[in-house]
Amino acid sequence: MPSERRPRLTPPIADVRRAVRAVLAPSDDSPLALVALSGGPDSLALAAAAAFEAPRSGWRAGAVVVDHGLQPGSAETADAAAAVVRDLGLDPVLVERVVVGAAPGGDGPEGAARSARYAALDGAASTTGAEVVLLGHTLDDQAETVLLGLARGSGAASLGGMSARSGRYVRPLLGIRRATTRQACLDAGLAPWDDPHNLDPAYARVRVRERVLPVLEAELGPGVADALARTAEQLREDEQAFADQIEEFIEEVCEPAEAGIAISAPVLAANPAALRQRIIRHVVDSEFGVSLSRVQTLEVARLVTDWHGQGPIDLPRGIRATRAGSHVVISATGSTEVLPHDH
Repeated sequence: MPSERRPRLTPPIADVRRAVRAVLAPSDDSPLALVALSGGPDSLALAAAAAFEAPRSGWRAGAVVVDHGLQPGSAETADAAAAVVRDLGLDPVLVERVVVGAAPGGDGPEGAARSARYAALDGAASTTGAEVVLLGHTLDDQAETVLLGLARGSGAASLGGMSARSGRYVRPLLGIRRATTRQACLDAGLAPWDDPHNLDPAYARVRVRERVLPVLEAELGPGVADALARTAEQLREDEQAFADQIEEFIEEVCEPAEAGIAISAPVLAANPAALRQRIIRHVVDSEFGVSLSRVQTLEVARLVTDWHGQGPIDLPRGIRATRAGSHVVISATGSTEVLPHDH
């Protein structure tokens, strides 16, 4: 049975509830929203807000706890988190045990855990028929993501950070500070679990959180995290505008080629560099499931902007770019399997 606890409405609780309310459009069909719950302050505050707001918008609220099995006592921690949100009234509440293997693409333990987690969340959403999965990423997480993308030179798409909505995944708290979610838990009488991995400097994100951002705040003044989050939002808008523009005329730019696709070199040459390079990346990604680095993209672009008879350019996964007359041809080579696009 749900707890009869009715915490005093404080500004932090109100802020988190308001954020959840904004993503649950009123419905008469009782759709299910699953909270991805770790037991930490962000996801616990999110779960408490969902428990309050969902029924008022005609939704049902449940939760899924993913036990990665990476720490002693992880099973007990997962079960305890599930018990807390059951007491708040969430139903169904699932606990999914996963085995974390090697990360695809060599992303290390963080990537491996993330892949296992999202596979479990996808499975839980499919099993329960959930309309959305609510994730507890905050404004601070967004700022850290932008800094990590900047350090890696990952381009505007990465600097755009995490999207507020991606398929069934929704991040209501991207405008909420981490301190607010923790205070919301304390105000509601909830005791969040603090993951020891969140203090382990072996992880790049932890170093950004514990060392880099505090230095930036100290040297540049408060508001750096907010500024980074605003930058991410603006870049995502720019990226979407480019994506829409590309989709409008991509069929006019490309035509089928043997084992691949041909892009009109004159059309690429007539467009600004930013759009030209996005077209190249978009075509390679959509046709072959390969994400080009900036260096690789610029090498392909030279087949348009600096063409003087140079030979083919080898790209990842057995893909090759070649200039053939008035086209740049992207094709699979040899017997290398071309992996399908995974989006």
